[in-house]
Amino acid sequence: MNIQVNTQEEMTYDLAIDAMGGDNAPDIVIKGLDATALRHSNVKVLLIGDEAKIAPLLKQYPRVAEICTIRHTSVSVPMDMKPTAALKLRDSSLRMAMESVAQKESKGVVSAGNSGAMLALAQIIVKTMPGIARPAMAAISPTAKGDVVMLDLGANVVCDCRNLVDFAIMGNAFAKAVLGLRHPTIGLLNVGSEELKGDERLRAAADVLRNSPLSDQFHGFIEGHDITAGTTDIIVTDGFTGNVALKTGEGALKLVFHLLKQVYTSGLRGKLGYLMVRPGLERMKEWLDPRRYNGAVFVGLNGVVVKSHGGADEVGFAYAVDVAMDMITHGFYEEILTGLSQVNPAENAVMPKK
Repeated sequence: MNIQVNTQEEMTYDLAIDAMGGDNAPDIVIKGLDATALRHSNVKVLLIGDEAKIAPLLKQYPRVAEICTIRHTSVSVPMDMKPTAALKLRDSSLRMAMESVAQKESKGVVSAGNSGAMLALAQIIVKTMPGIARPAMAAISPTAKGDVVMLDLGANVVCDCRNLVDFAIMGNAFAKAVLGLRHPTIGLLNVGSEELKGDERLRAAADVLRNSPLSDQFHGFIEGHDITAGTTDIIVTDGFTGNVALKTGEGALKLVFHLLKQVYTSGLRGKLGYLMVRPGLERMKEWLDPRRYNGAVFVGLNGVVVKSHGGADEVGFAYAVDVAMDMITHGFYEEILTGLSQVNPAENAVMPKK
């Protein structure tokens, strides 16, 4: 096990992990990193948190100890703390993780901690990429045809044309890095698929994308039912609509499983039917397991910043780390820079194709 306290030591890490963030930290963080050590054998992790709590856990997980360096701090951000208060904690594990990325010591951050504090610290310390007006929150969801990237999911309640085009550029980079798609399709979420539907900002964003180097990937407007149908690989929307759509989808999945449970426990016939369809239901449950989709990403920052669900278990946290590693390994940041160099939404114009 490595123990480090000097932030200026000449060593670079793939990830800075907030070991104290989340409802069940640091236990689920260490257990999740055990899977990371198996999947990413050469990964280097800066583990930031209370050494007195972390060190005993690492003795139980020698694989994690091999990939980690501890940086001690006894200060953490409570899950219910307001972002303004969290900004004042100079030595919190979450802040120190962000500073590690800002100082180019680490390439990315993963935390299961306070969402509001995480976004505030990321914007102030890691900072927004040149050419991006606002960072967005992106995540992966299941569809009938595979996985889909959706953004924004709540970071920006009100968006203009430029924001939406930025989201399309960032979503394109995300889908390439995390989903491995070479030419992901892009859809703008609207109240109808016709070109005249929606407000001025949506129509203006659509015009920019239709006349940009992303034109062959731009599907056009899509509607709510297209989200689960998998009509496009990327869904672009404002944070208000995206958050409502996400929570509605999560609620619908819970309702489906609740109704299935009622059907198959309602009587002898139901129980016999369950025995027949159980293998298929188990596969469906595994496919729709929310832990597989853990790891919302704040895209548009000068580094990879991944937010794990606060209540995630070790399996979910490991998936969040996987998302961060995919983004680092597959040049997510560079892909966004390429997209920005080709499309100039600030002037609502298109740069000439090379």
